[in-house]
Amino acid sequence: MKPSTRRRLFQGVLYAIFVLALAAVALLADWEAIGENFFDPEVAREAFPTIITVAVKNTIIYTVIAFAGGLLLGLVLALMKLSPVAPYRWAATAYIELFRGLPALLVIFGFAFAVPIAFNWRPPGGSAGAGLLALIIVSGAYIAETIRAGIQAVPAGQAEAARSLGMSPMWTMISVTLPQAFRIITPPLTNELVILIKDTSLLFIAGMALQDRELTTFARDSVSQTANATPLVLAALMYLIITLPLTQLVAKLERHNQRGR
Repeated sequence: MKPSTRRRLFQGVLYAIFVLALAAVALLADWEAIGENFFDPEVAREAFPTIITVAVKNTIIYTVIAFAGGLLLGLVLALMKLSPVAPYRWAATAYIELFRGLPALLVIFGFAFAVPIAFNWRPPGGSAGAGLLALIIVSGAYIAETIRAGIQAVPAGQAEAARSLGMSPMWTMISVTLPQAFRIITPPLTNELVILIKDTSLLFIAGMALQDRELTTFARDSVSQTANATPLVLAALMYLIITLPLTQLVAKLERHNQRGR
């Protein structure tokens, strides 16, 4: 048998297995129970408009605040890690490795409960503020490595040419290196933004007030009140509406960068 024939036969078998699996699911699933427990229109109607005006709005606000804070912190950490002064490099490396190695949920729990008890201090914004501070700290560690990689990806000749024109090291970094670095790292930064949108779901551990709830907390509370999983489906749909355009943007930016190279 020719290799091409064997390959087509193998692909045909895989297609047949896929179709049989779908048919088995369609025949064996209890569609009535699924509809009642996951797609109840009455429960869905009760979720609106609060799921939009509170949960989606808060999710977007938390994401923007955490990303902006993480981006600023990450930029400072990246410059410290590339600094010629050794203590700055050590401090930045220790911070990045520590918070990249810890689960975000543990950091949020620590800032929401342990830090206030240990230092008798509560971050501004109560539980939501504590959770956001933790997300900024964690995302800053990841973004710092992304920015550092982008800076190091800029050809060294760019900085050398700027220095030969009399630019100071700081002005060379601001006006020459960083703009090129951010063009390089736009796709991975957008990926970080998508991850951060989903990480806002971890804020539930801090305990949110009704007006501060994000999508996951809203869905969890609604499931408890209605004994129905429809709010979870609605929350999942809202997350997809927010994240899918961003993932498509990442793919488009990556294709654009590949064409540019």
